[in-house]
Amino acid sequence: MDGKVKNVDVAQISNFSWYRDIFKRFFDFVFSGLGIIVLVIPMLIIALIIKLDSPKEQILFRQERIGKNDRIFTILKFRSMRQDAPHEMATKDLENAEAYITPVGKFLRKASLDELPQLFNVFKGDMSIVGPRPLIPNETKVLELRDEYGASMILPGITGLAQVHGRDEITDENKASYDRKYALNMSLLLDFTIIIKTGLDVVRSRGIHEGKQN
Repeated sequence: MDGKVKNVDVAQISNFSWYRDIFKRFFDFVFSGLGIIVLVIPMLIIALIIKLDSPKEQILFRQERIGKNDRIFTILKFRSMRQDAPHEMATKDLENAEAYITPVGKFLRKASLDELPQLFNVFKGDMSIVGPRPLIPNETKVLELRDEYGASMILPGITGLAQVHGRDEITDENKASYDRKYALNMSLLLDFTIIIKTGLDVVRSRGIHEGKQN
């Protein structure tokens, strides 16, 4: 992709959008709030199970991620790995990820239940329900490509276009390309389609791999 096309992308994404800048945030606020209310009991049960499984360790996993306009925020998840697991790198890059995942965590990750606390990130405004997945600071390759494509100018999401097109199975270049496509074509219909596909992928456990793939 040449520089001229990239500049057009950035300019298009930076323009005001009623859906992206007004309605999407309203929907995120309302639906994340409703989600927290509806899922409060299941989340409390999950928290209790995690605590009973490892009483001396934290229930929630907190990690710095890169958000909109490269702003750092703290993402929330249910802890699915041992406390001594490396936190400075993505799980997909670990050589022996399975060794760090707890028995309870294995189920939570397979069902994507470890992601539920991110509803609080959405409610707060650090994230959206749909958007590019928030990355850790050392995932520089994808972050740099997002900056070039303008995809870093939108809120990251719990799920996104790249997640329903392979998730851990696609290259960094493909992830950034999907992030660009989403940023340029964001709409209520696209968001709804991604949410439905995400639900189907969770049921089928598609695109999820723990640790570095050979």
